[in-house]
Amino acid sequence: MSWLLTVLLMWNATAPAAIAQSQPSGPTLTPASLGAPDPYTLGAGDLLQVDLLDVPEYSGEYLILNDGTLNLPLVGRLEVAGLPLSQVRDKISAAYAPFVQQPVATVTIVSPRPVTIAVAGEVKRPGTYVLSLAVANTPGRQFQFYKVTQLLQQAGGITQAADISQVQIQRQEPTPQTIVVNLRELLENGDLTQDLVLRDGDTIRVPTAEVLDPIAIRQINSASFAPEVIPPFPVVIVGEVFNPGTHIMGQQPGMAAPGDLGEPPTITQAIELAGGITPSADLRNIELQRLSQSGEMQTLEVDLWQLLKTGDATQDVTLQPGDAIVIPTARQIDPGDIASVANASFSPATMSVNVVGEVKQPGPIQVPIDTTLNQAILVAGGFDAQRANMSSVELLRLNPNGTVSRRQIKVDFQAGINEVNNPILERDDVVVIRRSSLTQVGDGLEEVLRPVGGIMGVTAILNIINLLTEDDNNNN
Repeated sequence: MSWLLTVLLMWNATAPAAIAQSQPSGPTLTPASLGAPDPYTLGAGDLLQVDLLDVPEYSGEYLILNDGTLNLPLVGRLEVAGLPLSQVRDKISAAYAPFVQQPVATVTIVSPRPVTIAVAGEVKRPGTYVLSLAVANTPGRQFQFYKVTQLLQQAGGITQAADISQVQIQRQEPTPQTIVVNLRELLENGDLTQDLVLRDGDTIRVPTAEVLDPIAIRQINSASFAPEVIPPFPVVIVGEVFNPGTHIMGQQPGMAAPGDLGEPPTITQAIELAGGITPSADLRNIELQRLSQSGEMQTLEVDLWQLLKTGDATQDVTLQPGDAIVIPTARQIDPGDIASVANASFSPATMSVNVVGEVKQPGPIQVPIDTTLNQAILVAGGFDAQRANMSSVELLRLNPNGTVSRRQIKVDFQAGINEVNNPILERDDVVVIRRSSLTQVGDGLEEVLRPVGGIMGVTAILNIINLLTEDDNNNN
């Protein structure tokens, strides 16, 4: 399967590159250990309203400059970056004390600076996001800060390979620290403390799950921070399907198209798009191969037999761009399984085979995918009793490598399904029923005696041959 890995790596090279992973800086904390949230600290780009009591000429709006200072009348520049509003108010009051009898300063934020937050790991669009804070619809000027789940939405949503129980927020202010939030607790128990309020300069890292878990994947798909828009994307499917290769999910009825909302397509939908499974498919050992954003290959064993027999919907795993599905060939086919596989929604309704030669209705026929050799002969009207060699037939099959295999099979209409004399047919198989030996002789004599038919009569000769043919068939 080296070629399959090459295809997937080529696709991954076109995906957005994730921000490189680094070791957490500072102590590792949880939301519960943070205590009261730190106050908002000022920085370059914040626009402030500074009011001095009874001194309107020194009051007004002032912007914190790139060097982190406020340039105020009379007192000049003051360093305010990294300070909360309360400390800036005290600092301004102290700066005006030599010039004003009662320097009582009031400082409010008119317009906060945009926040810059980096998102890395298992998200659709990793990178840096610069976002303006919205004004809350509450008395006074209150600003709505972004939370973890909102930034994950901004980054296109998390991938299905994410471990949402170990999301890291790396923060540099006021001191370097790493906060680990468990978004699974948010989804399962409604723990809002896990949806942490972010600060300017934070970095969110969404790690890759150690193993693919079908239940966790379904939980991710239903989350508010999962991708909302599911555009068409490629999936590679190889093995026991009728049309192996790369297929574009999302361009057929029943699946999400560009701009549509809904669940991602699943393995069974991909199989259906690839023409359906063949009768030789091993549904118990299907492999889903997936590349993480970091380039790591992950493999999930899928048992679609459990989906058919017990209704285990977790086996019908949802897909994401670049996935590969490998459907192996069954080593042994249980006749009791064949009907269940043929009736599955991801099996084709019919397939085309050819029955040629000495049958009553030779030519291509449409049959169910679980059709055996004996059934195909009967669908074609059965043997021509006058001409057919009813003891054996020839089965021609086109192999995946382009070669043609030929098998001579002894016919036994009493036999059940087996590979020796009543195998299950595959699409485009050709069953050849040849003439009996006496029919071949009779056809040759007919050509030879046609000019001298008046001596004995061709009809009389053929009657004799027919009698001999019946004896030959009875003996066989």
